Parts: sequence; C-alpha cells; structure tokens
Amino acid sequence: MSAPYLPPPWGARVIGNRMAKLFARSVLSTLSVRGRTSGRWRSVPVAVLDHDGERYLIAPRGNTEWSRNLRAAKSGRLQRKGRGEEFEAVEVPVAERAPLIRVYLEQFGRFPTVAETFRQLPDPADHPTFRIVGSRELG
Repeated sequence: MSAPYLPPPWGARVIGNRMAKLFARSVLSTLSVRGRTSGRWRSVPVAVLDHDGERYLIAPRGNTEWSRNLRAAKSGRLQRKGRGEEFEAVEVPVAERAPLIRVYLEQFGRFPTVAETFRQLPDPADHPTFRIVGSRELG
C-alpha cells in the first residue's frame, strides 16, 4: 500500500515533538515500534484515538516511518504517564477510515499542524490507520 507522506517542518519535528512531550502529556503517548529493516526500537509521540470502545492510531502525515514499521511488525509499545503496554495492531480498511478521521479531527484538530495535514491529504487512503488489539501492561 503506497500513500503520500508530508514530512513535518523542521520546527515541528525538532522543537514540536519535544514540547509536545512536556505540555501535552495528558493527550500524547509514546509509540515504540521495531524498525522494519534495522529491528531497532523507534519512538515517536502519537495521539491515541479512543472511539466506541476501541483505540486507534492514525497517521496524520500519511505514510510515515512509524506507520510503515507498524504495518510490518504488527505490534508495538505505548507509554503514557509512566504506564506502558505492549499491543498488537490491525490495519483498518480504507473504507472504514473516514468516520475515524472525523472523530480524530474533533479531538485533536486543535493541535498545531494536525488539521492542516488532513486538508493537504484529504483522502482517507492517505492516512494509515490501525486498531489496537491484544494489549497487555508492561511490568
């Protein structure tokens, strides 16, 4: 599956991710996924969507490294507020993504660049989306 990718501007990538970890702790989790080539753990801040009793990871910037790694690994780790979990992920079919993206924008569209990325990439097929399944807490 090939989707476009919008690389974050330097400020968002270098400063924004660090600031997000400080100021958006109640919203953001740290996603860690093994690299599909290196096998090394890679981490990035993400907003986890809670909707209808399910949790989702949506890639606002398109076909990101984390989304490609998660597609390959089918599992990862999430950490938030000092609590960690391992999980498995199932990619959501394109036909089911639009309502999830609407809810994601309602919840997270106020954050810098989020709404803009969906305006630049309006097709749900452009946003890899994963349902979190089979999670267990890390000790």
